[in-house]
Amino acid sequence: MSVKILAVGDVCGEPGLDYLTKNLRRLRSELELGFVVVNGENANVVGITPRQADMILHAGADVITLGNHTWTRTELRPYLDERRKILRPANCAPQCPGRGIDVYKTSFGDVCVMNLMGHFTLDTNTDNPFVIADGYMEEIREKIILVDFHAEGTSEKRAMGFLLDGKASAVWGTHTHVQTSDACILPNGTGYITDLGMTGAINSVIGIEPEQSIGKFFGDPPRRYDSAKGPAKLEGCIFTIDPETGKCLAAEGVRFT
Repeated sequence: MSVKILAVGDVCGEPGLDYLTKNLRRLRSELELGFVVVNGENANVVGITPRQADMILHAGADVITLGNHTWTRTELRPYLDERRKILRPANCAPQCPGRGIDVYKTSFGDVCVMNLMGHFTLDTNTDNPFVIADGYMEEIREKIILVDFHAEGTSEKRAMGFLLDGKASAVWGTHTHVQTSDACILPNGTGYITDLGMTGAINSVIGIEPEQSIGKFFGDPPRRYDSAKGPAKLEGCIFTIDPETGKCLAAEGVRFT
């Protein structure tokens, strides 16, 4: 027996939230998905509110992961302590609210999910994600281990994949909002993709109104990003896992419109 796990790329603004609300439960049923992890850190375009997190969980996500905009919405901080189904990066300082790793019970066994954030160009005050990941792997006893590595650099993401190859069931990258074509199984049995892509407006610049993004590159004064309008897509990756061994049997990048 194997189980299909869907990792969903960064949800960006109302178009992404609306798409999840209308389609995720249907996709769970049609694709016979056993577990769904959604990166929700851009649900408010920048950051996520408790209401939006509840929407994502109600839409059918089992776990929400975050990233470099975790602390943008201050009202999220108590929510992170109250809810086990939302994770902030595990390499944040230990005094930060919430948790970066947890274990979730399912019909096919316990699933461990870890959220990490990269260092390259993100200018974050976090611990070294490689040291943190390596340390946790010494302690985790669950067979199925899933890792969302929210990072900018493709080399940093690839390096994390190989560090955890044979230890984690699947490692995926988030943050850059552009799906990569390298979904694969690494040599020691870990499913991997450098970036899941995003869930948001199709006609956009990584979820943002194109004109606003163009203006930024022309040098316009900074202002709050606006999510683009129009039809949306969901991007991610489906990992087929053997729950007895925790090994990945298949990895497929997916896009639904």
